[in-house]
Amino acid sequence: MTEQAAKAARFLDLHRPGDPLVMPNPWDIGSARLMASLGFAALATTSSGFAATLGRLDGGVSRDEALAHAAAIVHATDLPVSADLENCFASDLEGVAETARGAVAAGLAGFSIEDYDPDAKAIYERGLAVERVRAAVETAHAAPGGALVVTARAEGYLREKEPDRDEIIGRLQAYQEAGADVLFAPGPVDPETVSAIVSSLDRPVNVLARKGAPPVAELGKLGVARISVGGALAFTAIGGWIGAARELHEQGTYSYFDQMAEGAGAVRAAF
Repeated sequence: MTEQAAKAARFLDLHRPGDPLVMPNPWDIGSARLMASLGFAALATTSSGFAATLGRLDGGVSRDEALAHAAAIVHATDLPVSADLENCFASDLEGVAETARGAVAAGLAGFSIEDYDPDAKAIYERGLAVERVRAAVETAHAAPGGALVVTARAEGYLREKEPDRDEIIGRLQAYQEAGADVLFAPGPVDPETVSAIVSSLDRPVNVLARKGAPPVAELGKLGVARISVGGALAFTAIGGWIGAARELHEQGTYSYFDQMAEGAGAVRAAF
């Protein structure tokens, strides 16, 4: 078994309903190493956090940039890494497969695929969405060193004004049938909706932690197998240094130095 295959197998094994994998999303090599030093078992990239490091908004990163970034995060630590690859940077099946091959080449343990078309600004028709998931799965599971973990995302809660829960669950079930290893409908965190999604599926479910979400232990009791935070940590970090910079610029004071000392100590310990 190759190192990549071993990481992928370990990554999938960490998805335990009731005892969820808490997976933070680093945005660069330094943040990846810092998160690894805190004891997390796996990492995932964040499309929005990475885009911000380039001075862009979410959705402003190319396939080549995303895959190069993912490879850098992979090599930053020994942990399994899953990549946020948006809609796999393609609507057509061959384009999806090409992105999946790039994920394999990057050394990833897994990656996600969304059912939202950023060009049309619409959710893909279900039949096409299922075939896109299937193309990603077939390529990822046929990787020479061993199968990568594919997370299929139903984006309706984030993208539609009036999301239809039955439609979203139906899509997740179809993605499961197409071979996806993990299912993900980012958005809802209320126990009733989360429980309905989890109970409708036979494979691990990821929940995006958001403001107002139940604690990890409570989500675990609902059967959630993985919890991620998207760009939350990246933008929390940005919020911290923006506050410090504003204090320096507007008040000429330095109350942020206690926080700075904590950060410097963490860096010395991790690097």
